[in-house]
Amino acid sequence: MKFSIRHSMRWSVLIAFITFILACLFTVSSTAILEGASWAIGMLIVVILICTGIFFDILGLGAAAAKETPFHAMASERVPGSRQAITIVRNADRFSNFCNDVIGDISGVISGAASALVVFKLMASFHEYEMLRTAVSVVFTALVSALTVGGKAMGKSFALNYSTEIVLLIGKFFYLLERRLGLKLLQTKRKPKSNSGKRGNKRAARSNPPA
Repeated sequence: MKFSIRHSMRWSVLIAFITFILACLFTVSSTAILEGASWAIGMLIVVILICTGIFFDILGLGAAAAKETPFHAMASERVPGSRQAITIVRNADRFSNFCNDVIGDISGVISGAASALVVFKLMASFHEYEMLRTAVSVVFTALVSALTVGGKAMGKSFALNYSTEIVLLIGKFFYLLERRLGLKLLQTKRKPKSNSGKRGNKRAARSNPPA
Protein backbone atom coordinates (compact mmCIF):
# COMPACT_ATOMS: atom_id res chain seq x y z
CA MET A 1 0.00 0.00 0.00
CA LYS A 2 2.82 2.41 0.88
CA PHE A 3 4.48 1.80 -2.48
CA SER A 4 1.19 2.39 -4.29
CA ILE A 5 0.63 5.73 -2.55
CA ARG A 6 4.21 6.85 -3.21
CA HIS A 7 3.94 5.81 -6.85
CA SER A 8 0.66 7.69 -7.20
CA MET A 9 2.14 10.81 -5.60
CA ARG A 10 5.06 10.80 -8.04
CA TRP A 11 2.69 10.58 -10.99
CA SER A 12 0.48 13.36 -9.57
CA VAL A 13 3.46 15.71 -9.16
CA LEU A 14 4.78 14.87 -12.64
CA ILE A 15 1.41 15.37 -14.35
CA ALA A 16 0.83 18.63 -12.47
CA PHE A 17 4.20 19.93 -13.69
CA ILE A 18 3.46 18.85 -17.29
CA THR A 19 0.03 20.50 -17.10
CA PHE A 20 1.59 23.76 -15.88
CA ILE A 21 4.11 23.81 -18.74
CA LEU A 22 1.56 22.92 -21.42
CA ALA A 23 -0.99 25.42 -20.09
CA CYS A 24 1.61 28.20 -20.22
CA LEU A 25 2.63 27.29 -23.78
CA PHE A 26 -0.93 26.99 -25.06
CA THR A 27 -2.07 30.18 -23.36
CA VAL A 28 0.85 32.30 -24.61
CA SER A 29 0.64 30.97 -28.17
CA SER A 30 -3.16 31.27 -28.46
CA THR A 31 -3.18 34.76 -26.94
CA ALA A 32 -0.40 35.93 -29.27
CA ILE A 33 -2.28 34.62 -32.30
CA LEU A 34 -5.66 36.00 -31.25
CA GLU A 35 -4.44 39.49 -30.39
CA GLY A 36 -3.38 40.24 -33.95
CA ALA A 37 -6.12 38.25 -35.68
CA SER A 38 -9.60 39.15 -36.81
CA TRP A 39 -12.70 37.78 -35.10
CA ALA A 40 -13.16 35.26 -37.95
CA ILE A 41 -9.68 33.79 -37.37
CA GLY A 42 -10.43 33.81 -33.65
CA MET A 43 -13.59 31.78 -34.20
CA LEU A 44 -11.60 29.27 -36.25
CA ILE A 45 -9.05 28.94 -33.44
CA VAL A 46 -11.85 28.40 -30.90
CA VAL A 47 -13.32 25.61 -33.07
CA ILE A 48 -9.87 23.99 -33.39
CA LEU A 49 -9.42 24.07 -29.61
CA ILE A 50 -12.86 22.52 -29.08
CA CYS A 51 -12.10 19.77 -31.61
CA THR A 52 -8.75 19.12 -29.90
CA GLY A 53 -10.46 18.63 -26.55
CA ILE A 54 -13.06 16.29 -28.08
CA PHE A 55 -10.38 14.28 -29.91
CA PHE A 56 -8.32 13.67 -26.77
CA ASP A 57 -11.46 12.85 -24.80
CA ILE A 58 -12.15 10.09 -27.32
CA LEU A 59 -8.61 8.74 -26.96
CA GLY A 60 -8.72 8.76 -23.16
CA LEU A 61 -12.15 7.17 -22.86
CA GLY A 62 -11.30 4.60 -25.52
CA ALA A 63 -8.23 3.52 -23.54
CA ALA A 64 -10.27 3.30 -20.32
CA ALA A 65 -13.04 1.25 -21.96
CA ALA A 66 -10.86 -1.15 -23.99
CA LYS A 67 -10.21 -4.76 -22.94
CA GLU A 68 -6.79 -6.36 -23.05
CA THR A 69 -7.84 -9.76 -24.45
CA PRO A 70 -8.29 -8.87 -28.18
CA PHE A 71 -4.81 -7.37 -28.34
CA HIS A 72 -3.18 -10.59 -27.10
CA ALA A 73 -4.68 -12.39 -30.09
CA MET A 74 -3.38 -9.65 -32.38
CA ALA A 75 0.06 -9.80 -30.75
CA SER A 76 0.23 -13.55 -31.42
CA GLU A 77 -0.34 -12.75 -35.09
CA ARG A 78 2.32 -10.01 -34.95
CA VAL A 79 -0.06 -7.18 -35.76
CA PRO A 80 1.90 -3.88 -35.62
CA GLY A 81 0.90 -1.81 -32.62
CA SER A 82 -0.81 -4.63 -30.73
CA ARG A 83 1.86 -4.87 -28.03
CA GLN A 84 1.80 -1.11 -27.60
CA ALA A 85 -2.00 -1.33 -27.33
CA ILE A 86 -1.62 -3.81 -24.45
CA THR A 87 0.69 -1.33 -22.74
CA ILE A 88 -1.88 1.45 -23.23
CA VAL A 89 -4.68 -0.65 -21.70
CA ARG A 90 -2.51 -1.57 -18.71
CA ASN A 91 -1.66 2.12 -18.25
CA ALA A 92 -5.21 3.28 -18.96
CA ASP A 93 -5.37 5.32 -15.74
CA ARG A 94 -2.35 7.42 -16.71
CA PHE A 95 -3.21 7.62 -20.39
CA SER A 96 -6.81 8.72 -19.81
CA ASN A 97 -5.65 11.14 -17.10
CA PHE A 98 -3.29 12.82 -19.58
CA CYS A 99 -5.77 12.88 -22.48
CA ASN A 100 -8.97 13.79 -20.60
CA ASP A 101 -7.71 15.86 -17.68
CA VAL A 102 -4.55 17.48 -19.03
CA ILE A 103 -5.16 18.10 -22.74
CA GLY A 104 -8.95 18.08 -22.52
CA ASP A 105 -9.20 20.50 -19.60
CA ILE A 106 -6.48 22.80 -20.96
CA SER A 107 -8.28 22.95 -24.31
CA GLY A 108 -11.55 23.75 -22.53
CA VAL A 109 -10.04 26.55 -20.44
CA ILE A 110 -8.15 28.11 -23.34
CA SER A 111 -11.14 27.84 -25.70
CA GLY A 112 -13.19 29.70 -23.08
CA ALA A 113 -10.59 32.46 -22.86
CA ALA A 114 -10.27 32.58 -26.66
CA SER A 115 -14.04 32.82 -27.09
CA ALA A 116 -14.06 35.76 -24.63
CA LEU A 117 -11.51 37.57 -26.81
CA VAL A 118 -13.54 36.84 -29.93
CA VAL A 119 -16.71 38.17 -28.25
CA PHE A 120 -14.82 41.31 -27.24
CA LYS A 121 -13.73 41.89 -30.86
CA LEU A 122 -17.24 41.24 -32.14
CA MET A 123 -18.73 43.65 -29.62
CA ALA A 124 -16.20 46.30 -30.66
CA SER A 125 -17.52 46.01 -34.23
CA PHE A 126 -21.04 46.87 -33.02
CA HIS A 127 -20.18 49.50 -30.42
CA GLU A 128 -23.10 51.66 -31.51
CA TYR A 129 -25.73 48.94 -31.05
CA GLU A 130 -26.02 47.85 -27.43
CA MET A 131 -28.75 45.26 -28.01
CA LEU A 132 -26.85 43.70 -30.89
CA ARG A 133 -23.66 43.51 -28.82
CA THR A 134 -25.52 41.68 -26.07
CA ALA A 135 -27.15 39.30 -28.53
CA VAL A 136 -23.81 38.51 -30.20
CA SER A 137 -22.17 37.83 -26.83
CA VAL A 138 -24.96 35.51 -25.65
CA VAL A 139 -25.30 33.61 -28.94
CA PHE A 140 -21.56 33.05 -29.41
CA THR A 141 -21.02 31.89 -25.81
CA ALA A 142 -24.00 29.54 -26.06
CA LEU A 143 -22.74 28.22 -29.39
CA VAL A 144 -19.30 27.43 -27.97
CA SER A 145 -20.89 25.62 -25.01
CA ALA A 146 -23.24 23.65 -27.27
CA LEU A 147 -20.41 22.58 -29.58
CA THR A 148 -18.25 21.50 -26.64
CA VAL A 149 -20.93 19.51 -24.81
CA GLY A 150 -22.51 18.04 -27.93
CA GLY A 151 -19.17 17.10 -29.42
CA LYS A 152 -18.00 15.40 -26.24
CA ALA A 153 -21.28 13.49 -25.95
CA MET A 154 -20.92 12.18 -29.50
CA GLY A 155 -17.23 11.46 -28.89
CA LYS A 156 -17.95 9.42 -25.78
CA SER A 157 -20.50 7.30 -27.61
CA PHE A 158 -17.98 6.70 -30.39
CA ALA A 159 -15.19 5.85 -27.93
CA LEU A 160 -17.30 3.29 -26.05
CA ASN A 161 -18.40 1.51 -29.25
CA TYR A 162 -15.02 1.51 -30.98
CA SER A 163 -12.59 1.35 -28.06
CA THR A 164 -10.58 -1.58 -29.49
CA GLU A 165 -10.09 0.12 -32.86
CA ILE A 166 -9.16 3.42 -31.20
CA VAL A 167 -6.56 1.85 -28.92
CA LEU A 168 -5.08 -0.18 -31.77
CA LEU A 169 -4.75 3.01 -33.81
CA ILE A 170 -2.93 4.70 -30.92
CA GLY A 171 -0.79 1.58 -30.53
CA LYS A 172 0.24 1.79 -34.19
CA PHE A 173 1.21 5.41 -33.68
CA PHE A 174 3.33 4.46 -30.65
CA TYR A 175 4.79 1.58 -32.68
CA LEU A 176 5.96 4.03 -35.35
CA LEU A 177 7.48 6.29 -32.70
CA GLU A 178 9.42 3.37 -31.26
CA ARG A 179 10.59 2.07 -34.64
CA ARG A 180 11.49 5.40 -36.25
CA LEU A 181 12.55 7.56 -33.29
CA GLY A 182 13.30 5.01 -30.56
CA LEU A 183 10.83 6.87 -28.32
CA LYS A 184 8.90 4.76 -25.81
CA LEU A 185 6.21 6.82 -24.10
CA LEU A 186 4.74 4.17 -21.77
CA GLN A 187 6.37 1.42 -19.75
CA THR A 188 4.75 -2.00 -19.80
CA LYS A 189 3.06 -3.00 -16.57
CA ARG A 190 3.17 -6.63 -15.54
CA LYS A 191 -0.19 -8.21 -15.02
CA PRO A 192 -0.69 -9.07 -11.34
CA LYS A 193 -0.38 -12.77 -10.59
CA SER A 194 -3.36 -14.60 -9.19
CA ASN A 195 -2.95 -16.28 -5.80
CA SER A 196 -5.75 -18.78 -6.40
CA GLY A 197 -3.30 -21.61 -7.05
CA LYS A 198 -1.38 -21.00 -3.83
CA ARG A 199 -4.59 -20.79 -1.82
CA GLY A 200 -5.82 -24.01 -3.39
CA ASN A 201 -2.59 -25.78 -2.42
CA LYS A 202 -2.84 -24.51 1.14
CA ARG A 203 -6.44 -25.69 1.44
CA ALA A 204 -5.53 -29.06 -0.03
CA ALA A 205 -2.71 -29.41 2.49
CA ARG A 206 -5.03 -28.57 5.37
CA SER A 207 -7.72 -30.99 4.19
CA ASN A 208 -5.31 -33.96 4.36
CA PRO A 209 -4.47 -34.51 8.07
CA PRO A 210 -1.34 -36.55 8.88
CA ALA A 211 -1.87 -40.29 9.30
